[in-house]
Amino acid sequence: MTATTVDHGDFAGARVRSRAIDTTWTLYAVLTASACIVVGLIWDISWHRTVGRDTFWTYPHVLEQFAATLSGLSCGWLVLRTTFAGDDAARGSTVRFWGFRGPLGAWVCIWGTILMIASAPFDDWWHNAYGLDVTIVSPPHMVLALGMAAIEAGALLMVLAVQNQARTADDQHRFGRSYAVAGGILITMIATLIMQYAAAANRMHSAMFYEITGAVFPIFLVAFARASRLAWPATKTAAVYMGIVLVMMWTLQLFPATPKLAPIYNPVTHMVPPFFPLLLIIPAAALDIELRRSGAALRNAAASGPETRGGASDWLLALLLGVTFVAIMVAVHWFWSEFLLTPWGRNFFFAADQWDYNRPLGSWRYQYWGLDGPHRTFALLPFARGLGIATLLAAASARVGLWWGNGMSRVTR
Repeated sequence: MTATTVDHGDFAGARVRSRAIDTTWTLYAVLTASACIVVGLIWDISWHRTVGRDTFWTYPHVLEQFAATLSGLSCGWLVLRTTFAGDDAARGSTVRFWGFRGPLGAWVCIWGTILMIASAPFDDWWHNAYGLDVTIVSPPHMVLALGMAAIEAGALLMVLAVQNQARTADDQHRFGRSYAVAGGILITMIATLIMQYAAAANRMHSAMFYEITGAVFPIFLVAFARASRLAWPATKTAAVYMGIVLVMMWTLQLFPATPKLAPIYNPVTHMVPPFFPLLLIIPAAALDIELRRSGAALRNAAASGPETRGGASDWLLALLLGVTFVAIMVAVHWFWSEFLLTPWGRNFFFAADQWDYNRPLGSWRYQYWGLDGPHRTFALLPFARGLGIATLLAAASARVGLWWGNGMSRVTR
């Protein structure tokens, strides 16, 4: 009998690759649902800014419910297939719930689907009882928002697990790109939720703008970059965010629409687009450079001593990342906002100076808001103090991002 040598590493890699290929369509279906959710969210906000508060059955709401259904059905199929048709290896790399087996991300998506679908009749009842969207922050809307966030997070976890299981360079690159797309979609949703405070060019000379962006964005950019298998991961994630917002901004302006709910102070004629996206791609590239340099430093430290990821190096790195992020955000957006407030920004491409139908127009459109000086003027000392706070917030955000990214790099279920 001839002895046969089996390379267990190659066998495990082939098994992971075959299982990933079998479920690739599910990953793409969930990514599509995740993208539809953020598109529907941006579209819905534009609908409110253009038409006014409307019935539940508007096009953006239908798109969001379609996304929930697509996510739930595809993840439900994956759970049933893994439970009843998967081999021991497939079931062993999943999470068990009520006797069923499925990836952790699939369970999160299913939970999100249940919340989103349950919010529909709840929202319809709320309209009948209290009128058409009496307030944006209503109980049915909060249920819907939780469901949306769950599907976004579930999509990210599903792609992350497959990326971390991949053994070949081709699979790592392919699923790494999908992971960047999932991360960019999630950042788009986060940026949309804080757009009231961190989107308009009029706010980019105020300390609050940099405090909010410094507290919010580094955690996601750093975490996604730390767990990615791609080169320039934060840059690519930020590019996905900018691409989504730009496409929505340019597309929505093409559709005629008129307000239907008084009072009407600004008689718009087309859908009001979102603000031009933040230029996150520039600070994201700087974060990638710092993370790449720190990666080499950390490997050298690990080879010569006990210093490893998650130790003192991450605290110093987080401070460096926070300073870098805020400094570049100020350098870029300070002058970028000045351009957007000029007549050169008031066109289809940059979409500046387009406002809600219920906002009386005035000189405020071309002024800066939230300035820290007396009589709403710029004051250097309060602004510098605010930048110090923004830097500390960005450093804390980056430190959480490093911790989160270290954890995501180990997700395989």
